[in-house]
Amino acid sequence: MITKMLLSLMLHCFYVTTASMPAGGVAGVNVNVDPRAERPYFDDVSPRNVSTVVGQSAVLRCRAKHIGNRTVSWMRKRDLHILTSHIFTYTGDARFSVLHPEPSDDWDLKIEYVQPRDAGVYECQINTEPKINMAVVLSVEDESLTPAPQPPVRSSAAAATIWGSQDVYVKKGSTISLTCSVNVHSSPPSSASVLWYHGNAVVDFDSPRGGISLETEKTEGGTTSKLLVTKAALTDSGNYTCVPNNAHPASVSVHVLNGEHPAAMQTSNRASSFLTSQLSCAALTYLLSSMACR
Repeated sequence: MITKMLLSLMLHCFYVTTASMPAGGVAGVNVNVDPRAERPYFDDVSPRNVSTVVGQSAVLRCRAKHIGNRTVSWMRKRDLHILTSHIFTYTGDARFSVLHPEPSDDWDLKIEYVQPRDAGVYECQINTEPKINMAVVLSVEDESLTPAPQPPVRSSAAAATIWGSQDVYVKKGSTISLTCSVNVHSSPPSSASVLWYHGNAVVDFDSPRGGISLETEKTEGGTTSKLLVTKAALTDSGNYTCVPNNAHPASVSVHVLNGEHPAAMQTSNRASSFLTSQLSCAALTYLLSSMACR
């Protein structure tokens, strides 16, 4: 009976002592516990401001710790456009990609051939509840204030070829379809191994105009890139250039016609040439006749 009473008293004392302990450890002992250890957070070891110049590449760093089964995404703040989610890209602009070497905590956003319009705020996000994000500001120096980027070294045998004629005629409202073949692979492989330029600017797949897409296929013989511009407008006319990473570029001139058929233009040109030729012959005959009469 006495033994049971002693045991009950000891248990009661242990309960009272334990209940009076401070949270996080034994009374009187300082236990350092990182409150972030059990939930995702950003490891702020990278700069929040990144600067680059037009034509170069930019890498926006993001290190996310303890994400578990959650997803890391990149969003462009000015239009709230999701650019990447996990390792996948959700934009038609092939210049954007995510760098995530397994099994690291790095989820970096890479932008190739940076343009002035790329400047602004980008957010690295983790889909927790509530969502957490980290903002990175990209600054792009004006093209006119910086030297032109040096073109990549290309093999003299490597060249791009655009299928069809050097002059492409399409009716207003139809689709411009340009196919470029490159006889070598990109090294190292990249989603931006082939870029398209309209005039001096990189084709913007996310422009408010819309209706612009790119299809890229890699085979044993090289790379094929197909540019599609739907609902062609007069402003879509101009020079289009296919620029591979490691081969010479190729260009084609696109003419968007406002109701005029190219065959009519060619016929008109031929008629004009014929008339000029006839007038020249008549003038020569008159001159020879005048000389003979003398």
